[in-house]
Amino acid sequence: TNFHIRIPSIDETPQTKEPALSYVERLAKEKAESLPLQDHECLLAADTIVHMDTLLLGKPTNSAHATEMLNLLSGKTHQVSTGVCLRTASAKILFSVTTDVSFRTISSEEIEAYVTTGCPMDKAGAYAIQGGAAAFVRTIHGSYTNVVGLPLCEVSEALSNLG
Repeated sequence: TNFHIRIPSIDETPQTKEPALSYVERLAKEKAESLPLQDHECLLAADTIVHMDTLLLGKPTNSAHATEMLNLLSGKTHQVSTGVCLRTASAKILFSVTTDVSFRTISSEEIEAYVTTGCPMDKAGAYAIQGGAAAFVRTIHGSYTNVVGLPLCEVSEALSNLG
């Protein structure tokens, strides 16, 4: 099977007071619908956000912003939600998956050391569970691969449903 990566050009700005699930599903759908599709193709588009209550935490804009996000997540439980849109010439499936993630209390020295690695800079919520931030995670409830960035079990099930 051949895979091709295509980069959609959409506005990823959240709408005013847009709930996290609506946001990630809207982005996944807009990404999927913005790209051309051949008859034989299946297109997968996704977007992940970290959120706590009504606060959406996307990718940090700089090191200070990453530090601010990690301080906010320290010692608390937050959610990671991914919207997924699968599209073929004849069908479309749109869904989202949410995982609860609890961080232990993280010291300012640990946060500074992690931010210095540069890892947080292209990650929603300023962390990657599969990297150095694994040491911050006390528990997760739900899909681990969702927190990494794509809920593989649910995507596999959806692909099976598409045929």
